[in-house]
Amino acid sequence: MKTAFLLATALAFAPMAARAADDHAPLRFVLIPKTVHPWFDKVNTGAQAAADLLGKTTGRKVEIEYRAPETADVSSQNDIIERAIATHPDGLILDLLDEKGNHATMLEAVDEKVPMTVFDSLPPEGMDITAVGADFCEQGTIAAQRLAGLIGEKGEVAIMIGVPTAPNHTRRAECERATFARYPQIKVVATGIDNDSIETAQKQASAIMQAHPDLAGWVACDAAGPVGIGQAIRESGRTGKVREVGLDNLNDMIALIRDGVADSSASSRPEMQGYWAVIAAWQRALGQKTPKYIDTGIDVLTKKNI
Repeated sequence: MKTAFLLATALAFAPMAARAADDHAPLRFVLIPKTVHPWFDKVNTGAQAAADLLGKTTGRKVEIEYRAPETADVSSQNDIIERAIATHPDGLILDLLDEKGNHATMLEAVDEKVPMTVFDSLPPEGMDITAVGADFCEQGTIAAQRLAGLIGEKGEVAIMIGVPTAPNHTRRAECERATFARYPQIKVVATGIDNDSIETAQKQASAIMQAHPDLAGWVACDAAGPVGIGQAIRESGRTGKVREVGLDNLNDMIALIRDGVADSSASSRPEMQGYWAVIAAWQRALGQKTPKYIDTGIDVLTKKNI
């Protein structure tokens, strides 16, 4: 009820020119994630929930079109963005694969006067776009600090990077490295790149553990990475010997925690990111100013609270 009241109040103060255009026609937003992935399904769930609430509260239908690239490929994502722009939606909701690689396509949206909101990412410098998500550095730091405690602040560790060009993935990796650097007896001996693929993460983790038999623990920078790492730990019979702190709240990640393969996970609340990305996009479509950043916070998932 409180949320509905706030939304109704925001609508009442929307600029008259924007509302006068046609306040009964449906609003259509195109949601474009990095790739097909269970984490983005959760984002879409939150987005659809926000659209339903806005429709019930305002009486104006809000439609979410979900268009995901089959793989984490910048050119494929740009193609989807360009085709979405051609349909003149009321807004684009994007998770950028590459801040620089996506920039030119985003400028096309600006030229066509299509508002944009980004989630789980950061907009290119100088662009007036609301970003929705958790503090990536804080999330990576939480994971690295928990792992350091689990291994007694000493030993060999590895980092699984997701998509190397993705600003959120690289920022988490930077902060994980910086955290480990504060412990003189911890050494980062390897990094894997999974490109947001659980299967790739599993193969990379298996190869790294074979090359480093004394490896003490793992952290990751994306949602797919820790699931693949957990699978590799279980398959190698090293549960309890190689410790893992994951990211996010995929069902497979929760199962790994419940089974004792992973200790915990720092979750960036994907459902909430989808929800507030739609709210911000809706406000932009009405001509309202929106915040520079909406921090959705971080949940630390453990066996005790999952």
